[in-house]
Amino acid sequence: MNKIGGLGKGLGALFSESNLNVASEKNLNFNATHQGEEVVPLKISQIEPNRNQPRYCFDEHSIKSLSNSIKTNGLIQPIVVREMPSGKFEIVAGERRFRAFKLAGLKTIPAVVKNLTEDKSTELALIENLQRENLNPIEQAKGFLVLMKSHGLTQEEVAKRVGKSRSAVANIIRLLNLPEEIIVEVEKGNLSEGQARALLAADSIERMKKLAKKAIELKLSVRDLERLCSVKKLKKTAKVPVEDKNIYKQLEASIKAEINRNVKIEVVNGEKGRLSIDFYNRDDLVSMTQILANLRR
Repeated sequence: MNKIGGLGKGLGALFSESNLNVASEKNLNFNATHQGEEVVPLKISQIEPNRNQPRYCFDEHSIKSLSNSIKTNGLIQPIVVREMPSGKFEIVAGERRFRAFKLAGLKTIPAVVKNLTEDKSTELALIENLQRENLNPIEQAKGFLVLMKSHGLTQEEVAKRVGKSRSAVANIIRLLNLPEEIIVEVEKGNLSEGQARALLAADSIERMKKLAKKAIELKLSVRDLERLCSVKKLKKTAKVPVEDKNIYKQLEASIKAEINRNVKIEVVNGEKGRLSIDFYNRDDLVSMTQILANLRR
């Protein structure tokens, strides 16, 4: 068997799409080659899914569609497997195709058998899947993490292998810091990657959960969530000493007397706070700003 090279190129390093079409099980061309690799028939019963498959949410509807297509048009790409010590074969690339073949009731499937170690097989299976666009963000995040922890890759190296920027990889991995309840909603597709990233800016886990629920119920946009997450609740602030309170009251009265408007001073964090001034309409606002400008002079 030829050894595999260029794992970073994913499935393209093994083979590219060709005209290998299999119309039915009766006319499978098992002597065919695909990108220089021999394609052999393997019994479905001989094949096992990859234990490190990053995709764990399979869309049954899309697999059924693929199954019907295979029955009508044949298989465009054979699956890639490696032989196990038990004599069975583990899928390296092509689990959706394998599932579609089983659903179609076919007993054998065209396959390219590669001589790979378990580490290389896992790495290639992860990269091949992570290069695809239809993994959900949590599947991607977990896949990136496996490549980093189990295969010793840096975020930069992972990014090169899957064709993304380092910042994109970092942002997706950050999603795993979300509470489990929110992660589940992202997996289900109820929250997008952008919404999930926005929630990370919330100032507490409880606030994240409340905003996630609100986002789903009200169909909030990413921008809506970013704005809500940036509005922090009033913190448990240090108590303002009585003498300071008196000073603030005096300042309120002083400003009110000067501009003839209702004024309120709120202390949020010790000495930090906000000054609120009421106005009644647009003309009143213009008048008040002129008064303030004159005070400044």
